[in-house]
Amino acid sequence: MMQKSTLKGYSLGIVGAAVATAGTFALFNTPVVYGADVNDTISTLQNLSDSYVKVAEETSHGVVYIEISKTMAAPVAYPGAPGANGSPFRHFFGPRGNGQPMPQMPQEDAMPAPVGSGSGFIISSDGYIVTNHHVAGEADGLRVTLEDGRRFDATLIGSDPQTEVALIKIDAEDLPTVRLGDSDGVRVGEWILAVGSPFGLDFTVTSGIVSAQGRSEVGIVDYANFIQTDAAINPGNSGGPLINLRGEVVGMNTAILSRSGGNNGIGFAIPINMVKYVVDDLKDDGKVDRGFLGVSIQNLTPELSNWFEIEGDQGALIAEVVEGSPAYEAGLEQDDIVVRFDGHVVHDASALRSRVATTKPGKATPVEVLRDGKKVEKSVKLGRLDSDEVVAERSTPQGNRRLGLQLQDLDDSIAEQLGYTGETGVVIADVLAGSPAAREGLRRGTIVTEVNRQPVSSVQEFKDAMEKGKKNDTVLLNITRDGHSRYVALQLK
Repeated sequence: MMQKSTLKGYSLGIVGAAVATAGTFALFNTPVVYGADVNDTISTLQNLSDSYVKVAEETSHGVVYIEISKTMAAPVAYPGAPGANGSPFRHFFGPRGNGQPMPQMPQEDAMPAPVGSGSGFIISSDGYIVTNHHVAGEADGLRVTLEDGRRFDATLIGSDPQTEVALIKIDAEDLPTVRLGDSDGVRVGEWILAVGSPFGLDFTVTSGIVSAQGRSEVGIVDYANFIQTDAAINPGNSGGPLINLRGEVVGMNTAILSRSGGNNGIGFAIPINMVKYVVDDLKDDGKVDRGFLGVSIQNLTPELSNWFEIEGDQGALIAEVVEGSPAYEAGLEQDDIVVRFDGHVVHDASALRSRVATTKPGKATPVEVLRDGKKVEKSVKLGRLDSDEVVAERSTPQGNRRLGLQLQDLDDSIAEQLGYTGETGVVIADVLAGSPAAREGLRRGTIVTEVNRQPVSSVQEFKDAMEKGKKNDTVLLNITRDGHSRYVALQLK
């Protein structure tokens, strides 16, 4: 008979050995019955194994191994010099081979030297290959090896360090290609394969699942919401494809989180939809055109969500709208919370930045915001991002617990001294060490322009706004520093 047990609130069914058909589970739409004929179970598992084999066979033909070389100045050995007529290793380790620096010597002509390797995948039969910027972007020489053993020198078409995507090309025709999928359809928990050349071991296949989506707080690139996977990814996998069980590339393997330098089960892949956008631009003119919105945005904290009376913390809060920008012209306002952009749900500030960055300038793009608790729809015609602009400036608050500020009026002299000429607000003269304001990152010289959404231009107005909101547990400040604004929510209790 079936016994019941609970573990952390979950009901678990424990099946006795003599029970033949106590429960079922679905695997590739094939029901498997506990206690059923073992051959049926083996057949189901064999079907799963065959699926992995088929995907690996179909995809590996379009994956390449990339050797990287850089031009280095070669030292000239002269009589009596360390290493002359001796071991070549002394040129690197010093006269005693113990890590001592080499003396300066005359230089011969520069020569290419191998410095590393990576992976890539073929996206067109005429030789276009996608890989990582850190693989190909700064290399002086690239040598590509196909699965069939053929080798080609490759040319860099373009590289984008802000997304870690590079496009290279070899002179060949009728090449096998991979099939690109839709990364927006990737689901957490689905099985995937990673193909590449870890540690120079050509065309290695590893398996795992999609562990998470939308990973942006990893400090790797400016614009990416990474797919996280536990498929084994190691040095040399960079630039290789992440593939679903339909044989579609859904990401490009880029980085790992590791204390040892090896795989710890946390790898990151760039979503293939972003790769496709960047590659199209690189193929056309070797650089990437990015959309420009013209807002300063930040993530929602529980305190900010409570202040704006919304449920959850999904969305990007607009702390500032640049006058004359596309956002300004479209009617977006400070305090708006962007919840959808171009039909896609906006989970946080990084997600919005990535969406804007991969939207063509000039495109009329629908934007949905929450304004005073109500949904408002706008259409934004994005501008083109210049080198000295940002798609959507992100400002991330840190912890909070109490208020601890000394303030003074912003007069003309102080404004000129601090570079705030023409601004209005009050200046933070000092921050109490260890206070919540300090933990929020507030510093001397910062301007407070609003208190509880009320503009302030003097210390008295600051106090008045505080008095009006004294029944609230949270004080909402809008601050400006280095030309950018953001919200800070300080709890009084």
